[in-house]
Amino acid sequence: MSLIPNKISFSDIPYTRPDMESLKFKYSELQKDFNQAQSAEQQLDILDSWNELRMQLSTISSYANVRLTQNVKDEWAISEKEFLDKHSPTLSEWNTEFTKAIVDSKFRKEIEKEWGSLFLEKIELGLQTFKPEIKEDMIEESEQTKKYSEILASAQIEFDGEIHNISSLSPIILSPDRETRKRAQQKLYSFIGEKAESLDTIYDSLVHIRTKTAKKLGFTNYTELAYKELGRTEYTRNEVAVFRKQILDVIVPLVHRFKKEQAERLGLSELFFHDENLLFADGNPKAQGDPDWIIKRASEMYKELSPETDSFFTMMREQGLMDLVNRPNKSPGGYCTSFASYGIPFIFSNFNGTTHDIEVLTHEAGHALQSFMSRIHKPMEYRWPSYEACEIHSMSMEYITWPWMENFFGPDTDKFKYYHIVKSLIFLPYACAVDEFQHWIYDNPEATPQQRLENWKSMEQKYLPWRTYDDNPVASQGRVWQMQAHIYKTPFYYIDYALAQICALQFWVKSRENQKEAMKDYLHICEIGGSKTFLEIVKEGNLQSPFKEGTVADIVKVADTWIKERTPMFIKH
Repeated sequence: MSLIPNKISFSDIPYTRPDMESLKFKYSELQKDFNQAQSAEQQLDILDSWNELRMQLSTISSYANVRLTQNVKDEWAISEKEFLDKHSPTLSEWNTEFTKAIVDSKFRKEIEKEWGSLFLEKIELGLQTFKPEIKEDMIEESEQTKKYSEILASAQIEFDGEIHNISSLSPIILSPDRETRKRAQQKLYSFIGEKAESLDTIYDSLVHIRTKTAKKLGFTNYTELAYKELGRTEYTRNEVAVFRKQILDVIVPLVHRFKKEQAERLGLSELFFHDENLLFADGNPKAQGDPDWIIKRASEMYKELSPETDSFFTMMREQGLMDLVNRPNKSPGGYCTSFASYGIPFIFSNFNGTTHDIEVLTHEAGHALQSFMSRIHKPMEYRWPSYEACEIHSMSMEYITWPWMENFFGPDTDKFKYYHIVKSLIFLPYACAVDEFQHWIYDNPEATPQQRLENWKSMEQKYLPWRTYDDNPVASQGRVWQMQAHIYKTPFYYIDYALAQICALQFWVKSRENQKEAMKDYLHICEIGGSKTFLEIVKEGNLQSPFKEGTVADIVKVADTWIKERTPMFIKH
C-alpha cells in the first residue's frame, strides 16, 4: 500500500462556515436523485457524492474543535463550535433520511458488494440511535459537555506563588517531596471543590438528558442506547460485567501487591492518595530533553521502526499536524482527530515534563497511524473502528516502540519500562470502577449527586481497596471521578481502554518474541480501520479475545513474571 501523504498543512486547511440552506438543498437533491436512479451504478455514484459531502463536514467540524481546544478563549473558535453544535442534529437528521433510502434501496445487494456488509450494518444501527424528536436534547447535551470542558480549562491554580492549569500542576503532584505533592494534590481538589456545585449540576443535567433521549428512541434506559451508539454489536453489558469480574479476581490482588512494593520503594509505612502516582522515591522517569528534542528522537525512532511509520511521522512533523506542548488556555488532555477530506490525522497533547509526554506521543501516534492507513477505505464508517478497537492501535504502539525507549530515557530506560508495565496493570481496576459506576448511574438516573458520590466511594472500595485519603476532604467525598472527562463527555467509553490493554499486552509479548511479525500484524489491523468489527480485528491481529476465559490470567502471568524479575532492582534495602 502506498503511503504518499497529502501535502496540505494544518495552517492551510480552509474553513468556511457551512451554509445550512445550501446544504439542505444538496441533501434534498442527493436523496431525490438516489431514489430516482435507474441502476446500481447511478446509486453508487450518488453514494460517492454523499460520502464526499460528509467528509467535508467532518473536516470542518474537526478543524473547529481543534482550534477551540488549542485556545478555549479563542472567540472565533467559540463562535464556530457553537454554530456547528447547534446545527449538528439537523445534519444528523438529513443523513438519517438518506441512510433510510440506502437501507431500502432496490440495489442493496450491489451496494453491499461495493461498500461492504458492515457499512450497511453500521448505518442501520445509526437509524436506531436518531430521530428528529431528539434534536433539541442533542443540542442541550453538547452545551452541557462544553460547560464541563470550560470549567476544567479555566483552572487557575496558585501554588507557591505561580499560577498553574491542570496540566502544568501535574508534575508538581508527582514531586519526590511528599509534602509538596500532597499540597499540590490538595490544591487541585480544592479547585474541584470550588466547582463542585456546577459539576454536580452539569452531570445531573447530562444524566437526565441522556435518559430522556433514550426513552424517546424506545430504549429502556440510556445504557442500551449508549451500547448502540458505540457500535457494540458483538457483546452486551453482561459480557462486560464478566470481563470486570476477571479484572477483580486476577488484577486487583496483583495491584494490591504492587502498592505494597511501591510503599516500600518510597520508604513509606502507608501509601496515601497523593502518593499513588509516584512509583520511585527519586521521581518517575522523564525524557532527557525538551519537546523539540523529543520530536527529533521520535522521528529517528519511527524511521527505524518501518517505512510506513517513517513516511507517516515525517508528514505529521512537516505539515504541522501536532500540537503537543502545554500552555495557558489550552484544553487539558490529549487526543487524535482527522481531517477526512485530506486523509490526514492531527495529534493534540499537553507535554508537561512528565513520563506521560512519551506515553501520550506514542499513544496518539498509534491512533494517527491507524487513521492515516485507513484512508484507503471509501466509506467514512471505515476510517475509524469502534473505540475499543481504536485503543488497540494506540496502546499497542506504546509497547511496540519499547526497543527505542533508550532514545528518550537513557539510563532510566529500565525504570521507564518497569513504570510503564506496572502502571498499565494498575490502570485496569480503575477502568472497571469507572465502567461499573456508569452502569449504576444510568440504571439509577434519579439518584442525587450525593448518592453518586457514595456510589463512587463504593467502587473505590471494590476495585481500589488500597486507596486511602489523607487530609484531602474533596477527594475523599467521592469526587475523584469528576476529573475523568470521559464520564461527562463520552459515556461508557472507558472500559474500551481496559479491553484494548489486554490486547496491547499481547502485542508486548509478541514484539519481544518477534518484532518483525508483531509489526506486520500491527500494520495489518491499522489498515483494516473500521471495515471489520472489534472481535474480527482482534482475530486478524492474531490476538486472543479479552472476553475469552483465561485471556486476562494468561497475559498477566507473563507480565507479572517480568515484573517480579525486576522488582528487586528498584527496592533499596
